[in-house]
Amino acid sequence: MEQKIKNYLGIAGTVGIIIVAIAGWRYVGAYADSLQPGSYRSFSVSGEGKSVAIPDIASFSFGVITEGGKDVTALQTQNTEKINKAISFLKDQGIEEKDIKTEGYNLQPRYQYSNCSYISSRVDTACPPPAIVGYTVTQTVSVKVRELKKAGDILSGVVNNGANNVSQLNFTLDDPEAAKAAARTEAFDKAKAKAKAIADEGGFRVGRLVSVSVNDGNGPIIYGMGAGSAEDAYLAKSIAPSPTIEVGSQDVKVSVYLTYEIK
Repeated sequence: MEQKIKNYLGIAGTVGIIIVAIAGWRYVGAYADSLQPGSYRSFSVSGEGKSVAIPDIASFSFGVITEGGKDVTALQTQNTEKINKAISFLKDQGIEEKDIKTEGYNLQPRYQYSNCSYISSRVDTACPPPAIVGYTVTQTVSVKVRELKKAGDILSGVVNNGANNVSQLNFTLDDPEAAKAAARTEAFDKAKAKAKAIADEGGFRVGRLVSVSVNDGNGPIIYGMGAGSAEDAYLAKSIAPSPTIEVGSQDVKVSVYLTYEIK
């Protein structure tokens, strides 16, 4: 009788060990799957969405370039008076201070170089070093124009008020999130539809979504308005009318990448 009990206990212990081993194997599998879900049974799809928006902000940079002799103070005074006059014009047009930003101030010497090709090749004759003959002062300001109908007048107005360099005319969206949201929704719909189509063709079912990646980066549309020379800008003061500004439209694109488990 005692031997039978020992046999029963041995069988029960063996069964218990087997049950514990099976439970542990299942737990390890579930834990590993939670760390890397579907790593060996997954597939990925992508989708791109696009929405069309009308830009509502124009931005550009302008500057004053002043060249002269060695009197740096006089050059700085002349340059500052012109840049201040252009900035005052912007404020008179209703441009707020937060939309006017000084981007740079630069003072550079101008050199005169000797033509050493005519100097004798004698050992005791050296080419004279470059000599400073004057300086150039440059100030650059960026501005945002929120009333697009004024953009043309403001562009020509800063030139008429002292600027002799205008560049980097951009059209952007003040708040691009609504356009991005519409494009993102379209991108997700396309990716989900693609996942279902692949699953149907492959004879499997779409499992749970295990990873999502979204790329919604979108830069401003830049139109080619390059920096002009000082001579061109001064000429524009007397003959150029205000340019007609056409903002066009801006495509906002969003791409999504989805990874699903395969069932």
